[in-house]
Amino acid sequence: MINTNSTSNSSFIKWVIFVVLALIWGSSFILMKRGLEVYTPQQVAALRMVVSFLFLFPFVIPHFKKIPKDKWLYIIIAGMLGNGIPAFLFTKAETGLSSSVAGILNSLTTVFSLLVGVMFFKMQTSTTKVIGVFLGLAGAILTVVYNAQGHFDNNYYYSIYIIVACICYAFNVNIIKSFLGSINNVQLSGFALFGVGPITAAYLFSTDFVQRLSSGGKALESFFYVVLLGVFGTGVSQILFNKLLKTSSVLFSASITYFIPIVAIMWGVLDGESLGWVQVLGFAIVIAGVFLINRRKT
Repeated sequence: MINTNSTSNSSFIKWVIFVVLALIWGSSFILMKRGLEVYTPQQVAALRMVVSFLFLFPFVIPHFKKIPKDKWLYIIIAGMLGNGIPAFLFTKAETGLSSSVAGILNSLTTVFSLLVGVMFFKMQTSTTKVIGVFLGLAGAILTVVYNAQGHFDNNYYYSIYIIVACICYAFNVNIIKSFLGSINNVQLSGFALFGVGPITAAYLFSTDFVQRLSSGGKALESFFYVVLLGVFGTGVSQILFNKLLKTSSVLFSASITYFIPIVAIMWGVLDGESLGWVQVLGFAIVIAGVFLINRRKT
């Protein structure tokens, strides 16, 4: 007999994690924007990785020997594809794109997760999910190619950085789902940063980061925002996402990127960025796509 209470609780927890992640990651773009007011894109990305590495380090180091040797390669790859490389690509992209548009483009992760899963990881899908993915993508594209005034407006050069980052994310979620399901969520998140944290720390302190930080004032404020980005946008969120990924499908987990733009644009509006009716229509289409993806049991 199926325990309906247990199933209901599991579904509720899954959706709570989903919403919390959307709020955290949707806020990451405005935090990057604040960091870029003082520090270079590379410094913001490196500091984010160092902070998240230091945040998780105390929780995972006692469990070093618990990680099977045959899993380390996948863990390091997951750290690079899920954290290291995208962090640098997104901060670079935000030097030419608004935080709102960066958040919208992030929704491409779901499309690439499907394509990568089907092509390389033997993912089983359905017509409904495929339609949902591409409907969500259409909504995301609509919000990107038109500005707040309803005019065609696109920056292909900086968009490429985010597209590459989304492809990295797509491989990452499929690798975790296929090879790292047995690893504890906190341990997986922390150890994944072992191949990223020390390298980015060495790079960070080879730059003029210390001189910028010591200038005080605005530098300290921007530093605080990037610390928040590292602790929550990477550290806490990776633990939650790994939990979500292990208890649901790759497409359901990746579809969180459809809600991230909504949060990102809300922050953008509060920061003075414009929001037009075409973008609102794009949101509606995005949500319709997510509904189709999750209409069947995941």
